[in-house]
Amino acid sequence: MKKKILVCFGTRPEAIKMCALVHTLKRTDYDVEVCVTAQHREMLDQVLEFFEITPDYDLDIMKPSQSLNELSSRIFMKMDEVLLKASPDLVLVHGDTTTSSICAWAAFHRGVKVGHVEAGLRTFDKYSPFPEEANRQITGRLADFHFSPTTTSEENLLAEKTNHESIVVTGNTVIDSLLWTVSKLESGYSNDKIEMLTTTVDFSKKVILVTGHRRENFGDGFLNICKSLAHIATNHDVEIIFPVHLNPNVQEPVMRLLADYKNIHLIEPLDYPSFVYMMMKSYLIITDSGGVQEEAPSLGKPVLVMRDTTERPEAVAAGTVKLVGTDFDAITSSAAELLNGGELYAKMSAAYNPYGDGKANDRIVDYIKRQLG
Repeated sequence: MKKKILVCFGTRPEAIKMCALVHTLKRTDYDVEVCVTAQHREMLDQVLEFFEITPDYDLDIMKPSQSLNELSSRIFMKMDEVLLKASPDLVLVHGDTTTSSICAWAAFHRGVKVGHVEAGLRTFDKYSPFPEEANRQITGRLADFHFSPTTTSEENLLAEKTNHESIVVTGNTVIDSLLWTVSKLESGYSNDKIEMLTTTVDFSKKVILVTGHRRENFGDGFLNICKSLAHIATNHDVEIIFPVHLNPNVQEPVMRLLADYKNIHLIEPLDYPSFVYMMMKSYLIITDSGGVQEEAPSLGKPVLVMRDTTERPEAVAAGTVKLVGTDFDAITSSAAELLNGGELYAKMSAAYNPYGDGKANDRIVDYIKRQLG
């Protein structure tokens, strides 16, 4: 009887990093099924469509303004039903979301082995980012197999006395997905959102791509971010493209403070290929996203990270990203320096990518074969 692997994810970033792995797994002799919690509904569905994946189980747990406790309890209950029905030999989860930690916990309760993709990232501050840092630490304690993207993340796990034989350094699966998508775009792939961008954005100017969604930046943090972007738009001949996250805590301040600037384009969230297209066309990226910190170096794009800490120190060490927090002066002065070109821009755009070579999925599957047979 075939061994069964259940791949679980729920958010757009998880899907981007796991869908290509699903395709790699399906080329093996394992029985592979996909369970989505739909922690992000619309944004998740866009990624599933692009990667041509139809989930075997869809928990559809998204509700407006639900608390983390409510979200967690609903995933626990519905995931338990899936585990009983699917009876997997291995559950694969990704990263640091509530979906990942609760699915891992539910599998642990049922005695099912857990594999953690993107394991070992740490800030060592359980409130930064919140709740992601706690989620990834919880998942790390529950996991049987740890797929670390870098040697730094491996060292974090070893410091926590994780069994060395349960860890494999793979590189990050996001690079596999990114390179596959870039190849598809360069071969002529397009969609309605890409066509919209070509007619909306003046690409003859330097383009700044902005994203923001972190909970720890809600409130004063986003107010400072908006003021910084308004200052940059006023004082530089640039085009700012800001796909605005659907969370009301992001939508309200962004729409209130930035809607009247002609060179700030507040648009709906982009699907994955459209976002990669915008990264390719951008001069500079300002973000609080972890995934963008990993992807941008492969495209030669400097990144200003609107966070005080990062669980991805490799990018800081490599010089591909710079931490600016949500401080007005730090954001505006760093953006101005990069927009002026010169030594800093050359250094940040030419740095290598410490997160992988596009072969992470193959390394994960090879390890699973050695462990499961």
